[in-house]
Amino acid sequence: MTRPTGPWLLSGPYGSTGVRRLPHAHDPGGPLPAAVLFDRDGTLVADVPYNGDPARVAPMPRAREALDAVRAAGIPVGVVTNQSGVARGLLTARQVEDVRLRVEDLLGPFAVWAVCPHGPAEGCGCRKPAPGLVLAACRRLAVPPERTVVTGDIGADMEAARAAGARGVLVPTAATRPEETTAADTTAADLLAAVRLVLDSVPVAASAGETRRHPGTATGEWRSSPAGPVGAPRRRRVAPAAVPRGHPALPTGEPR
Repeated sequence: MTRPTGPWLLSGPYGSTGVRRLPHAHDPGGPLPAAVLFDRDGTLVADVPYNGDPARVAPMPRAREALDAVRAAGIPVGVVTNQSGVARGLLTARQVEDVRLRVEDLLGPFAVWAVCPHGPAEGCGCRKPAPGLVLAACRRLAVPPERTVVTGDIGADMEAARAAGARGVLVPTAATRPEETTAADTTAADLLAAVRLVLDSVPVAASAGETRRHPGTATGEWRSSPAGPVGAPRRRRVAPAAVPRGHPALPTGEPR
C-alpha cells in the first residue's frame, strides 16, 4: 500500500478556511498572531499513546478556558499532531477521526486539524519536528507562518515551529525533557498562561516562576528563535493497555 505523501487536513465547521470572523476580531496587521496551533497529545489532552478510544480523551488543565480566550479574540485555533499509530497499524483513520470529534466535543471547534499519519522511518516532511504540519495548517487558514504561534509540550513541537518560521511556546509537563525546556525560547506554566502570553501585546518582565518573555518592543514582538535543533524528539514508553489486542507490544522508547 502506498503511504500518503502529505498530512491529513481536516477542516473545522466554518467553511473552507475554518475561520469565524467576529465583529471584534483583531486587526490582521496588528501585533496579535493570525492563528494559534496546538499539539494534541500532552498539550490539549492527556497523552495516551496511540489512543483510538474517544472514551480515553481527557483535557489538560485549563485547556478549554485557554482555547475559548483565543477564539474570543477572533483568532483561529488549529491542531498539529503526529499520529504514527496509523503507519504502525495500531490506529485506523476512523479512530483518529473519532478521537478528533471527542476532542472537539470537550474543547470546542478547531479551524483546522493537520495530522501526520507517517512513521518516523518514512521520511515525510510533515512529521514534527519537520515543519510540514505547521505549513499545511497555515496554508489552509491563509495565514503567514511568521504570524502563527505553535504551542506544544516537547522539543519537536518547538523545532517544527522554528523550521516553519512560526513562534513556539512550550508548556512543559512531567514528561518534558529538561533540555527541551532549557532550549525553548518561550515557556508557560500551563495552557492558559501560554494564551495570556500570546494575547498580551505589551511585553512585560517576568517575575520568578512566571512565563519568560523577551523584553521586546512596544508592539509585542517576541524574540526570534535561533537556528538549529532543539534536541531529538522525546521518546515515549508505550503503555501496554494502549496497544490494541492482536498487535505485538512495541519496544519501549519508540517515538510517538
